[in-house]
Amino acid sequence: MQLDIFEDSRDVMLRNDVTHALEQRDALGARSACDRLARDYPADDSLPALLALARSIEAGDLGQPQAIGDHEALRAARKMLELTICPAAQRVFDHGGASRWLRTSWQDLARRAGALPFDAKSPQDHAAALWLRAGAWEDAAQSVASIESWRRIPTPLAWMAEARLHLLGLRATWPLLAELGWLSPTLLESLAQRSPDPLLPQLIRSFEANFNADVDAIQEGGADIVELSWFAAWVLTERPVFRGHLALAQASQHSAPERAMRLMVELLGLERQGRHADIVLRRKELRDLQPSLYAAYMKTR
Repeated sequence: MQLDIFEDSRDVMLRNDVTHALEQRDALGARSACDRLARDYPADDSLPALLALARSIEAGDLGQPQAIGDHEALRAARKMLELTICPAAQRVFDHGGASRWLRTSWQDLARRAGALPFDAKSPQDHAAALWLRAGAWEDAAQSVASIESWRRIPTPLAWMAEARLHLLGLRATWPLLAELGWLSPTLLESLAQRSPDPLLPQLIRSFEANFNADVDAIQEGGADIVELSWFAAWVLTERPVFRGHLALAQASQHSAPERAMRLMVELLGLERQGRHADIVLRRKELRDLQPSLYAAYMKTR
């Protein structure tokens, strides 16, 4: 059977017209191209995804510049983006193209949500979380900084730590990571999985494999997550070079893991000064506070 090459390629041409308009975020052009494709090929399996993206950049949808006035409206817009627009973009574009296209959508939504305060009951519905989804690290950091007492609240603290990991690197972010581990080991574990520096997840894997804290407390996420609160102190047994950075962590809740890290910072300082009597005293304090940490420390002594 002889094929009509022009007819067989027309659907490709029409789809490409839609895709090109979408890449330019040309709402009118995308809608017109979708209409042509729908008229000539109403059963085209790419049409639903193309239409979803076209609608998302039309006036009255995600591309609309008006500010969002309440958390419920933001939640609805975020869910639409997550559940409808993201899958559609991944269907239409390649991986890199989808990421670039969606980055703009997250940025638009973050701008519209900029005036909304942080709500602990709905933490993901805040501009900082949206800026992070967009990979806009500086904007995310500025948004977190506008939250009162952000350094005392686990979720904004995790947001700032993630932004600074990208902006400043791991060494400069150690104080926030230590504080996050004390306040929310679960969020520290989650953040480590997204770290741009592979050393952080590597250290956590080594910690989990080699550290066995004698803890009775069990919380959601399991005992391993509870133990991760000791991570900052343990890091100093493996990487004493981070002492100066971890020493900058602000006082938190004065928990046992925090006290242990302060002891490790002090011990390393005393060792450099050769103050043997004080070293013996602090080592006993560390042993009494956390035997597993003391054992890890003494392995290199």
